Amino acid sequence: MEGQWIRLNRLFSGTKRAVIVAVDHGEFFGPTAGINDLPVAIQALDEADGILLSPGMMAHCGHAFDHRNAPQAIVRLNWSTVYCFQWNYDQARTARVVTPQEALGLGADIALASLTLSGTDQAMDCDNVAIFAELVAQKRQAGIPLIGEFYPITPENLGPDELHQAVYIACRIIAELGADAIKTFYTGDRFREVVEACPVPIFCLGAEKTPKEIDALNLAYKAVKAGARGVVFGRNVIQAANPAAFLQGLKAVVKDEADPEAVAREYRLV
Repeated sequence: MEGQWIRLNRLFSGTKRAVIVAVDHGEFFGPTAGINDLPVAIQALDEADGILLSPGMMAHCGHAFDHRNAPQAIVRLNWSTVYCFQWNYDQARTARVVTPQEALGLGADIALASLTLSGTDQAMDCDNVAIFAELVAQKRQAGIPLIGEFYPITPENLGPDELHQAVYIACRIIAELGADAIKTFYTGDRFREVVEACPVPIFCLGAEKTPKEIDALNLAYKAVKAGARGVVFGRNVIQAANPAAFLQGLKAVVKDEADPEAVAREYRLV
């Protein structure tokens, strides 16, 4: 078995699904509530299957990954304007940050790279695909699995059908380009179409903090019932009233398909 499959299989730890917590927000919009002091905040996430962080924070957060049964370290490889919400960018320009081999040197178990396709700007889309394809070639040489992320430009401006169609098309493209798994939006009642048309595992992202913690649990529940292999939640975990308790409840929903209402009561989520 190749190294990339060994590492990817470890993420699931013998279960069908995985829970990943994203703490890479500072790479795109600076200090973020819940993780201003990331080396301290990350200690509450020890029960996660994986933690997504920026390459520069590995030097400060190695203690989260240096012990038996620790979460897997997932390092983001590229930077994109699509996530810089504070500047109201209307394109998705991508920059290389680290190679998969460099991510391994930092201590990563898994790499993640974004690919945003506009469907309107041919030059930008071609450049983004070229960067993504280069990272895929490099991850094969390094033996590290790569999660491809699709986050459309200003998704809040897309209607439900538009978002679904964008995700449906992009996930297949990302898989065809060589990603080993995909992180993207849950698109509602038709999300199973995305799963069935994609040959690699799909993780659903949490996006903005939901008004209530039960709302995030319901999102996770619907996603896994529709075929998602797990979730990548950031602010819904790190900005929870009790991040460690919320993470435990989220794992129960994702891994065991536990009823979100019952989980919220058991873990006293707000």
